[in-house]
Amino acid sequence: MIQPYLVILPSQERGKGVFTTTDIQEGTILEISPVLVMTETDRNLLDQSLLHDYIFEWEAEKKTCCMALGYIPMYNHSSPSNCDYIMDFEHETMSIVTVRDVQKGEELFINYNGAWNEDNDVWFDTV
Repeated sequence: MIQPYLVILPSQERGKGVFTTTDIQEGTILEISPVLVMTETDRNLLDQSLLHDYIFEWEAEKKTCCMALGYIPMYNHSSPSNCDYIMDFEHETMSIVTVRDVQKGEELFINYNGAWNEDNDVWFDTV
């Protein structure tokens, strides 16, 4: 499920990103998408490719990873962010939820390194 008011557009100095075409209230579920869970062997191969930047660590051991489908790989990083991602290990899905009110035309961000309000270093230069 992806809300119909989400669009992929050019993002200044970030390539592409996810934007909203309407105002959104805090706590709104924007997307629930299936994930493809991959083994530690798969992850080692993915870490050597461009897909490394689009996978998420999966489960507590952090040996496996997943590729989220839907728009989830297109959300850019910000810390703090205006959205959070929630992993459902049992159903192999990820959800994106707003953590504050978002204005029409605003880009939607997640924090790649954990909770939406954590300020941890990332492995790339941020804008």
